[in-house]
Amino acid sequence: MPKRKRASTEAVATASAPMSSTRSARRVGRISIVSVLILLMAAIVVPGMFFSLVLLQRNNQAQQTMLSSLAEVTASSITESVDRQLTGMLTTLRVLATSHHLHYDSFEDYYLRVGDALAGSGAYLIVTDANFRQLMNTRMPYGTALGPINDLETARQVMTTGRPGVSKAFFGRTAGKWVFNVLLPIPNPRGLARLLILTHDAEHLAPVLARSSLRGGWNAVVTDSDGVVLSSSVSADDIGKPFFLSQASTPSPGVQSQKINVGGIAYELIQTASAVSGWRIFVWAPSATLQAPLAHSLRMLALGGIALVAIGILLAWLLGRQIASPIRRLARDARSLGAGEKVEPVDYLVTEIATVSQALAHASTDRLAAENEIRFLMREVAHRSKNQLTVVSSIAKQTARHARTLPGFQDSFLKRIHGLARSTDLLIAGGVAGIELRELVDAQLEPFRPADGDRVEVKGDSVRLSHQAAQTIGLALHELATNAAKYGAFSMPEGKLAISWKTSGTHLEMVWREFVPKMRRRSRTTGFGTEVIERMLGGALSAAIERIFHRNGLECRFSIPMDRLLPDREPRAAEV
Repeated sequence: MPKRKRASTEAVATASAPMSSTRSARRVGRISIVSVLILLMAAIVVPGMFFSLVLLQRNNQAQQTMLSSLAEVTASSITESVDRQLTGMLTTLRVLATSHHLHYDSFEDYYLRVGDALAGSGAYLIVTDANFRQLMNTRMPYGTALGPINDLETARQVMTTGRPGVSKAFFGRTAGKWVFNVLLPIPNPRGLARLLILTHDAEHLAPVLARSSLRGGWNAVVTDSDGVVLSSSVSADDIGKPFFLSQASTPSPGVQSQKINVGGIAYELIQTASAVSGWRIFVWAPSATLQAPLAHSLRMLALGGIALVAIGILLAWLLGRQIASPIRRLARDARSLGAGEKVEPVDYLVTEIATVSQALAHASTDRLAAENEIRFLMREVAHRSKNQLTVVSSIAKQTARHARTLPGFQDSFLKRIHGLARSTDLLIAGGVAGIELRELVDAQLEPFRPADGDRVEVKGDSVRLSHQAAQTIGLALHELATNAAKYGAFSMPEGKLAISWKTSGTHLEMVWREFVPKMRRRSRTTGFGTEVIERMLGGALSAAIERIFHRNGLECRFSIPMDRLLPDREPRAAEV
């Protein structure tokens, strides 16, 4: 061990010795494990009993609120389903009203087509004249003598307003059962008023209530505006009868929840109204039916609370026996961790204590790994710093060789150092995985890139470069961009630059092509940029280089072996 490191270690040990003795002398904690066990038992028993008492008091109210909310949602859902069905019937009427057979009173053909269209739907179409005499009824064979319709009140209202409407529940003479109608007035090309009626049996609304999945003693009823039942989840025999709770309730917009008393029996009632028809939807249940399962649940909950408290006391006693010894062992492991020693995990019976032991063991392993990593990173920093200094030294020598004045040397040297710095920033961000070639190209072109982005085209495959390859190619790109700013694509507004590359087998093929309409003649003497390209690309990366001076700009082609470009797949091992 070096003298400086040994002295530092001894100094730390000397400084930590008094602190360790001070911590050992001081008593940690003010309560024993026996007292903790007693408090733990009290913490389980007392809150458990209090919780049971509060829950017994509050649960009934919470359950009632929840059930009422669910019933309100169910009522709204039934209302929406009814409105959808009525709207669908009205849409069907509008489609049927477009038939040319209807417009020209070709009722026999119209009867056949409508019968096929409504087959299996449970709906029937009636066509009347202005006096509400039936001209056609698909419920009856065509040609049967038909009289006036039953629901004259709704028919007159629809013909007067010219708007579609929905009837109340009524007993249809032709159907022989309770029905409802959706009516649509239509014009006739010959000026004869016609009324289309889509009639439906009320019993076909039952699936709407069946889909509502009523539970917990709740029932649902659909009535017309007069309170006559159109559909009931209790019994189909209720259809056509007045709903016994409708007179005791007051209609109002939106969802209305109320408690009513009829015949000495309390009921929970929720009602809504259909925006399409004015019908009313009731969701109701006797209060006693709703309270019965809640009372049973409360009794079971009380018994469960008592059992939970008893089990909690037993578990607290058993857990207390498993705490004292493992905690002392964990304290010893923590001190070993602080001293930098290896800590092994212990499989304790209590899961949480075993987790802490594993965490200490992992922390010990991570600490040793971190110390090795720090040593490795220090060597890596030294290695990269030497490489950077070598590159900077080479740049300085080559720049000084071609510079004519000190200011010229300073300007060229600083620009090249900045280009190297941009590559270094990308290398640091990429880490051991290397850097994408496209990111390197964009970074080196950024200081020279013209405002018109269309003048620069960059495209190529995804290629990751090693640190050495990125520094070398970055310097070469910087020199090419500098020359383009002086003599080439960036020296005049019309100039353009295209950079492309692709991988072909074992080589990377890269092309730098400048397009300059009025290119000034360049000197053929070898400058620093040429030396960077030829010596560093050609020497360090074994690149094959071809420079072509076209009449409209410079073209450089590089063929570089891929094994000189790709980063190492595995990072170098730390030298311990």
